[in-house]
This record gives sequence, C-alpha cells and structure tokens, in this order.
Amino acid sequence: MKRKRADQKSFSRLRKIITVILCVCAAVTALCFIFPLQSKASGDLDEILNYVITVDVNDDATLHMVYHIDWKVLDSTSDGPLSWVIIGTPNKHCQDIKALSGNIKDIRYTSDKGSGMKITFDRDYYQDEVISFDFELTQDYMYQMNLLTDGETVYSFTPGWFDDINVDHLGIIWNADKVISASPAAIIDNGYYEWDTSLSKGAQFKVDITYPNDAFAFSKDKKIAGQSKLEKLAVKFLPLIVVVGPFAAVMIFIFGIKFIADLIGWVTSAGFSATETKIQRTVIEYYPNCPGCGAPRPEGAENCVYCGMNFVKSEKIVEETKVPKQFSSFKDEIFGHSDAGTYKVSSSPNTVVRVAPIIVPVRTSFASYVRAQNAASASRGGGGHSGGCAHSSCACACACACAGGGRAGCTAKDFHKTNLKMKYFEEK
Repeated sequence: MKRKRADQKSFSRLRKIITVILCVCAAVTALCFIFPLQSKASGDLDEILNYVITVDVNDDATLHMVYHIDWKVLDSTSDGPLSWVIIGTPNKHCQDIKALSGNIKDIRYTSDKGSGMKITFDRDYYQDEVISFDFELTQDYMYQMNLLTDGETVYSFTPGWFDDINVDHLGIIWNADKVISASPAAIIDNGYYEWDTSLSKGAQFKVDITYPNDAFAFSKDKKIAGQSKLEKLAVKFLPLIVVVGPFAAVMIFIFGIKFIADLIGWVTSAGFSATETKIQRTVIEYYPNCPGCGAPRPEGAENCVYCGMNFVKSEKIVEETKVPKQFSSFKDEIFGHSDAGTYKVSSSPNTVVRVAPIIVPVRTSFASYVRAQNAASASRGGGGHSGGCAHSSCACACACACAGGGRAGCTAKDFHKTNLKMKYFEEK
C-alpha cells in the first residue's frame, strides 16, 4: 500500500515536471513568433526616391527601355544590407540586357518569383545610403493590333510597382513619334510624352499609347492579356525545434506544434492551397461623351484628354450560365472569343468584351495541404540572400496588370500567353 502511494506521488511529480517543460517550450515558441514579427513591422525597409523609364519603339515594334532608379535603404538591420534587387519585366522576351552604371556587378533575366531583371550590386548598401543605378533592355510582346479600333495598335504598359515600398517619383518618358493618342493626358517635351506621379505601397499607374498599324512592323500574333491580381491564400509555417527538457517531451511538443500550425494554415486559407486557370469575360460599356466635360469619346480612348475623366459607364463580369438581360442580344459575341484580348461588340458601338485568363483558388483537403507544405519545405534552399528573398527587393511589371512586388518576391505569370510555365521558385 505504501509502495503504491509512493508510485502515485512519483508519477504526479513527473507529470508536473513534464507540464512545466511543455509550458516553457510554448513560451519560447511564442517569443520566437512574436519578436520577429514585431521587428519586421517596425518600419519600412526601403524607399524609392526616383523611378524613371524611357521608352523608344524600334522598327520591329519591340521597345528599347532605359531604367533609372534611386533606391534608398531605410533599414539594414532587420533583413540585412541591400546587395541585390529584382525589377519586374512583363515576360521572358527580354534581350540586349545591359548595365549602364558602374555599381551593377551583374544583371541577368530571372524567372524566379516572376519575370524580372536580377541586379547584383558592387557591394552591400546600408541604412541611409542611396544607390542610383541604370540599365537597359529590349522588350517584346507589349502591344496588340486592332485592340479597340481596326487599323490601330495599342501598347498598354503598367510599370513595376511595389507592395511594401513607397515610390516618391515615377516618371514614364515615351517617344511621341507616330503616336495617334496617349492616355492618360501627358505633356510633350522634346518629342516625348511625359507622365509624372508617385506611388504608395501597392499603387499602380497605367499608360496606353496608340499607333496606326503601319507605324512599325507589328505582328497580329503578339497579344497583350489582362490578369487579375493573384492573392496568396496559403499560410506557410516553418517548424521550430526547441531543445528543452527530455527528448521525448520535445518531440511530442514539436509534432503537436507542427500539427496545429498546419491546421491553422489550412483554416486560414479556407482550404485553398492550389490554383487553376479559368477564362473570365467582362463586358465594358463606355459613355459616348465625357461625363465630366461633355467632349466626345475618341474611338478606343479610356480617359478624356481634356479633363481626364474615365469614359467607362459600366463594367460587369459575365458568366455563361447567367447572362443579364441587357446583354442577351449579343450573347454569342460575348462567348464567341476564347483567346485573351479585347473585342468590339458589333451591335453596340460603345461596348467591348474583354477576355482574360484568371487564376482562381481550388479547395483541397487538409491531408493534401499538409503534403504540399511538406513538399515545399523539402525543396527549399538555405543560406542568406541565396536561400530566399530576405533582402531582395522585387517589383512586377507588365503590359496590363500584375501582382505586386516587394522584398517578398513576385508571382510567376505569363501575361502575354507566351507559354512561360507558372511555377514558384526560391532564389538559387
């Protein structure tokens, strides 16, 4: 009887010891999660003081683009000094890539985390330092013939933007030779259209430039395609190993935390950890006259050249299974196109149909989510800047629209249907 009571007391003490160990592990893990998040949220890492793109159209309709960027490092402690960045480009059709400033040690095209130029600097740059760098490239697949008006070709260009960085000044300088129209309104200086603006985090700025079809050697095979902003819905949790207490208690704790992290990630993403591509059709109706100043709308114009007011009267996504009554008369025209692009509605002179591929999330089971997370963790590399995107600063650019950039990287997409495979990669 005494021995039984002694065994019970020993078991009780052991249970208390294990409970204390698990509480310590939980506290340590919580601190590991909380403090890194606080340090990253303490302030901006970078600021772009000046971001200027000068564009000339070549005889073969490709674009000669010269970039000038003044980049200021605000924080070199949280994620280390700035040693390289990725500046987004629309697609893989880049050539004649060349550094124009001596502080660029290496420049090359990369498909990691999306299309872009990976620029490696001559040294590390620290807090309050400003690096000014220049480079040039030739870019293709940036226009579409007969986009809104037969006989006219439109370049539609959105420079790269940054989800986590403010741009104090964005300048687009475009050669005005042979141009029919440009939107939004711009000044012309020394034969170039000039747009000047600033971008807050995640903000975008698009320009449309229209030429006659015979201005350059345009090709009907090169079409621009709009793309919805891709939202990352899956939450990634990296397993933490805390060596405290007996080996068995630590292992139980680790597997418990891993299970809870995976469950939270799956619930947070609502079970969406995969994507698929679908065709989206949008019917856009324009005002025949500017709602601001009353000026007639030129064919293909998006904004009034006099007051800048947008001509869009309504914009509605239409599904084949549910077509609104006002669109039933030209239902066949809405669903008669499957290639990405914008098409006029013959029965309505102020109406177009925009056809674009979109990426939508697909619901998966919890087991599939865990397998995907484990596979992603197994394929991950390690080590400073080469193992991730810790202090890489990335921006996306495209002809119509694009997912935002920032230090966390970009989403790989094929905006111009050039068969660029949509995959995610870590920097290697």
